[in-house]
Amino acid sequence: MFRRLKSTETIVRDGVADNYASIWRYGLSLTGKRDHADDLAQAACLKAIENHWQFVPDTKIKNWLFRIAHNLWISELRRQKVRTGNGLVGIETAEIHDPRLDLYSQIENAELMAAVLGLPEAQRATSILVYAQGFSYSEAAEILDIPIGTVMSRLAAARGTLRESN
Repeated sequence: MFRRLKSTETIVRDGVADNYASIWRYGLSLTGKRDHADDLAQAACLKAIENHWQFVPDTKIKNWLFRIAHNLWISELRRQKVRTGNGLVGIETAEIHDPRLDLYSQIENAELMAAVLGLPEAQRATSILVYAQGFSYSEAAEILDIPIGTVMSRLAAARGTLRESN
């Protein structure tokens, strides 16, 4: 008769477990390196668990987790920019192969990922959220904390840039 409500800590822990692989893939697309993706995904999950009380029940946990990961990445870029003068990963150093795929598919994926990694940071993050992670425009806008029109503009610019590079 009475339904026991889950605590925010339980919701967040379950959400972390269910979404870790997606967060890691998003981290890889942002950082270009598997070990950096590990660090970003783990930091995002830890921050979410430590701040579980900030999660609003009846909202999408996946969106909240991706926003945390994105904000951590932006903070890291800013720290790197201060330390080194830039924060983007060089395309030639990106670790993007998948041993489960045949050689042709690996080459095709590497070329696509290299093109996406070559996009400006804002276009890259927006493209990955919408096209690779499957978020709607409004969800991507929420995660990136930008207007939906900016999401559409960034995606159009990214498509144009990728079209010109072919």
